[in-house]
Amino acid sequence: MVQRSAEKNIMSIIDQIKEKAKTVNKRIVLAEGEEERTLKAADIILEKGYAGIVLLGNKATIEAEAKEWNLKNIDKAEIIDPMDNPKKEFYAEMLYEIRKKKGMTIEEARKLVEDPLYLATLLIKNGDADGEVTGAQHATGDVLRPAFQIVKTLPGISVVSGAFIMCFPDKKWGDNGIMVFADCAADPNTDENKLAQIAVVTAKTARNIAGIEPRIAMLSFSTKGSAKHELVDKVVNATRIAKEMDPTLVIDGDLQADAAIIPSVAEKKAPGSPVAGKANVLVFPSLEVGNIAYKLVQRMAGADAVGPVMQGMAAPINDLSRGCSVEDIVSLVAITACQAAGK
Repeated sequence: MVQRSAEKNIMSIIDQIKEKAKTVNKRIVLAEGEEERTLKAADIILEKGYAGIVLLGNKATIEAEAKEWNLKNIDKAEIIDPMDNPKKEFYAEMLYEIRKKKGMTIEEARKLVEDPLYLATLLIKNGDADGEVTGAQHATGDVLRPAFQIVKTLPGISVVSGAFIMCFPDKKWGDNGIMVFADCAADPNTDENKLAQIAVVTAKTARNIAGIEPRIAMLSFSTKGSAKHELVDKVVNATRIAKEMDPTLVIDGDLQADAAIIPSVAEKKAPGSPVAGKANVLVFPSLEVGNIAYKLVQRMAGADAVGPVMQGMAAPINDLSRGCSVEDIVSLVAITACQAAGK
């Protein structure tokens, strides 16, 4: 989840997120409750008070593993066994009601609630948890499938996107070396409406997670109409739609990358822009551009990339890399708690 190059900045932003998480008192469900890294992370989270924890898995197995690994705080977690859950029928009926118009039967629902990934999202839907972190043992598609079916997206939002908080050793970029990039991880079919939605939800991530007031640059290969092309039109239209969705946004586009972040270039290419030359949020015109850009910046500028933070769901559901560390899980739970609180 985090590649460290700018240690001072990354520790600062993660520490801020963790301190914020302590104050919001959210419950996060960990669907892979028997997995070693997940259980060790849960122990740290409970010790530090970053969130309340719901572990999904066999209670005897979890308790035995906690003893084996000398984990002292797991008894503070709620443990739910998907295979032996007193509320199994309740959640099965809930899933059936949600999915019956799609052809699901009650028998299928009863089977699916034994799947921790489905049960986790049902806990969130029912208000028994505020968010989910999983993916140490599961592919992204498996994590997001029940999320889309059960938790669904925010009102007015149809796309899930992935943002990275970029932490630069050179603090001249963004706000004291902090920027947010999106979409870098999720949607490969971005039209102008989706692009506008990505801008709106990324503004929330900038405020709630990165702790910065967003100045959003909608990036293109054109600045203020310097080029004519349907791809430029997409960015211009997305900027207009985003403003209509949230008139409070400080946003501008179309902007080339140099015009967005370098004041001297902005003065020449986009005089009078509220964003040009001082953008701290970059919204890329497509997934491939965003993914390539964040990786180049990470490697060539020595920036740290915190994320991806998944955006657009009605409740926060964040996907881990299967190569994640214990500390990655701890950090992502703190991020998820802050997302759930909207702070």
